[in-house]
Amino acid sequence: MSQLEVTDLARGFGGVQAVRGVSFTLESGELLALIGPNGAGKSTCFNLLNGQLRPDSGRVRLDGVDLVGRTPRRIWAMGVGRTFQITATFASMTVAENVQTVLLSRARRLFGLWRPASRQFRDEALALLARVGMADQADRPCGVLAYGDLKRVELAMALASDPKILLMDEPTAGMAPAERLELMALTAALVRERGLAVLFTEHDMDVVFGHATRLLVLDRGTIIADGPPDAVRTDRRVQAVYLGDES
Repeated sequence: MSQLEVTDLARGFGGVQAVRGVSFTLESGELLALIGPNGAGKSTCFNLLNGQLRPDSGRVRLDGVDLVGRTPRRIWAMGVGRTFQITATFASMTVAENVQTVLLSRARRLFGLWRPASRQFRDEALALLARVGMADQADRPCGVLAYGDLKRVELAMALASDPKILLMDEPTAGMAPAERLELMALTAALVRERGLAVLFTEHDMDVVFGHATRLLVLDRGTIIADGPPDAVRTDRRVQAVYLGDES
């Protein structure tokens, strides 16, 4: 049972306090949505969690081990994976090779010269691609895929690192409505199957309320609500600063 524990996290940029006093926990089996209006501090919070930014104060711990001050690569190796709003795949490489690259990196064999990389971990890559519905496109270059399919490949790549915690930054951005719901239904299934803990940001409220097990709402860098979807939906402060803008 893994747990991410965030305590009093704060980060400013000049005179702007992007994140202030943010505290929450994320446990195995949770699909936690981090929502809020533009400029609320969601991206900054994500970047603090995986080491791309260092907090001015506060702690981030995974299973009791402090992550603050560690590099993104080290935090990734410790079990914190991430997907990005703009897909990060190698366009000239095949779908399978993209996943194999992560598997090789995880096994610290990325620069081994004794065996062609394309032959290593192929079965494992194909199994991951089958789970996300992309095995039939394993040998196609990523550069020719539709955007929704790229999102599935990126999810397979994230799973290839065997994460305990998965951070998903706008996972359905740029996708058609039906594709959004399918991708998040797949993510929810993986949370249940693997005991993953997922924190995701999202602007589509149908996706959020349809799949999240819990919601965090940020406003001006501060958490103003933390709870199950039904409770957050009826929270008057949340309605005033965020959900009311959607109607």
